Amino acid sequence: RSPPSETPTGRDGLRRQPDAVQHTTTTPALSYIMSQSRPFVSTVAASLLFLLSTAAGRTHPPFAFAAGATLVGLAAFVPRSSASASSTCAAGDNRETSCLSSAASTSSAAATATTTTTATTMTEESATDLPRWDLSRFGFPSPHSSELDSYVEETSKMAQRFKSDFEGELSSALLEAIERYQSIGMRRATVSSYLSLSYDTSLDDDDLKKRKGAVSELQSKSYGDDLNWFELDLASMDDADLEGSYESTPKLREYEPYIDEVRLSRPHNLSKDVERALTVRAPYSGTRPLVGFLDKELSLMRFKLPDAAASASSSSSDADADADADADADVAEVNMEVLLSRLSNSKDAALRAAALSELNSKLGASTVRISALSLSSVAGSWRVENDERSYPALRSRRNLGNNCPDEVVESLLRGVREAGVPLCKRYYSLKKALLRKTQGLETFRWSDRNAPVDIPTGAGGEGAEEKKEEDDKIPWDEAVRMVERGYRKFSPAMAEMFLDMVKEKRIDVPPTDGKKGGAYCAGVVPGLGPFQLLNFDGTKRDVATLAHESGHGCHDILAYSKGYLQYHPPLTLAETASIFGEMIVFRDLLDLASTPAERLSLLMSKIDDVINSVVRQCSFDYFEELAHEARKKGELSAEELDAFWIQATETYYGKAGGGGEDGKKG
Repeated sequence: RSPPSETPTGRDGLRRQPDAVQHTTTTPALSYIMSQSRPFVSTVAASLLFLLSTAAGRTHPPFAFAAGATLVGLAAFVPRSSASASSTCAAGDNRETSCLSSAASTSSAAATATTTTTATTMTEESATDLPRWDLSRFGFPSPHSSELDSYVEETSKMAQRFKSDFEGELSSALLEAIERYQSIGMRRATVSSYLSLSYDTSLDDDDLKKRKGAVSELQSKSYGDDLNWFELDLASMDDADLEGSYESTPKLREYEPYIDEVRLSRPHNLSKDVERALTVRAPYSGTRPLVGFLDKELSLMRFKLPDAAASASSSSSDADADADADADADVAEVNMEVLLSRLSNSKDAALRAAALSELNSKLGASTVRISALSLSSVAGSWRVENDERSYPALRSRRNLGNNCPDEVVESLLRGVREAGVPLCKRYYSLKKALLRKTQGLETFRWSDRNAPVDIPTGAGGEGAEEKKEEDDKIPWDEAVRMVERGYRKFSPAMAEMFLDMVKEKRIDVPPTDGKKGGAYCAGVVPGLGPFQLLNFDGTKRDVATLAHESGHGCHDILAYSKGYLQYHPPLTLAETASIFGEMIVFRDLLDLASTPAERLSLLMSKIDDVINSVVRQCSFDYFEELAHEARKKGELSAEELDAFWIQATETYYGKAGGGGEDGKKG
């Protein structure tokens, strides 16, 4: 979840130019398939591992901070304590920064855990029956309307007047300046959020893409010319002058958390001219064009897989079977969301293997070279700017944006390597045994890592009739009821906030072609948001995604009273709220489980998610570290990145990614 940004990245984003807030779960792919801006692993991962290790009777001191973050997050989440929900929030760096990162985090299996469709392809007819979000509350007739142009023009004029009135005068009018700056920021975020939300469901609309880019360029120039100076001056403001402003204007204390966080960037800010140049160039350089290009390319890709009937007729008892479907079998052409759903949710080992083989084949043939070049460029830019801004370590810039000391993140990574990896391997040994017993699986492949464990009911499970995959599909209305019931057990007020998001058409539900992959919750601005994008097709993980993103949404609603500059928490607290929303629904489903087999199936699925949120994320971090260290010696090739990916995966999962031949490619 990111602070305001022109191109919000969400649940694991880096702060950027303040325009919108979004929490994102992105789709998995190859390690560097999208050179998105992604941060290093957050302390919420440590929170989860803390709970996991405690449940196993092993508590590790490095996770004390994470446990504290969890408690703080829960306290901020409860309605009666909502005043503290954003006490550590801030507005962002007010500039587009060159971002590091692999799409390693983009390709996360944690994303898989909360971003899926189903093993059964959704038909066009059923997709059209699912709710779409209603963006009319933004007040613009269309993204191409003259009303939007007038709004942007007036916002630019407000920014010009702001600079004229306050530059050089902050010590005598700081409160008024912050309030005016916040008002302008809300208007900018309204425009950028409206265009981003519109485009994310129409990535194949080139006219809309052009329109969005043109407005982004206008807003970036306006920001660089007339707003960029403000947080630079606030950060460098003399301590005595700031204290004098607090004493003379008591109301200014309401913005103290925002002011404090802005001032953290003081040692790393560059000159105004340089910062302006970075901001104005942001739409043309850095990660934004790369992200937009790759998002669209992935949304347009189609994959061929055996259809459900063909898969069911094939032998699913031996995952050693060739991943390629029989040439004579019927095939279905699906988008990436459906493909990834089959990979994660199908009970057919052969179909899972075929899905991974098709994913690797198509991505390797179409985007690998340009993705490798993108990541190499981003990593090189990150290193140069890190040096120019005097950050002490590779991760420091990320950590500062998340209000997380370097020492805590290092402790987290060390703790996961020492404690999480052995627990992970122990779990996969148990899962392999269960899959052998329930599905006849003899070889545990990488494509089986997230496989559902469906235990047949009946005496001893032997000869019991297994449910068909289509029988497991959960209708949207039922998914809503499941989340509402879990939320209501914790707080009726939280359940009503969730239902309001559903009734007010703030959720775009179906996995249609041309839509952005994954899932996110966009906070937008107080009074307009939040909005959720899903790719829902009725799996249990889709229900978890709804609970997760709705946790973000409820957190936003509770924090809106703190104002645009302060309602969005750092990543560590943002993910606490969303995972909390997910867990209370999971606990409700666990309570309702009628048999030990059903409870075990639910628990196994949740442990898969926890491992994906902890161990998997740390393996991405290690991949990024390897890539960034190698980038110091020159441009990175696709082959080098492949080798780093294998090294990172084997370090955390064992040879071939925990015991499967296709692990090296996944």
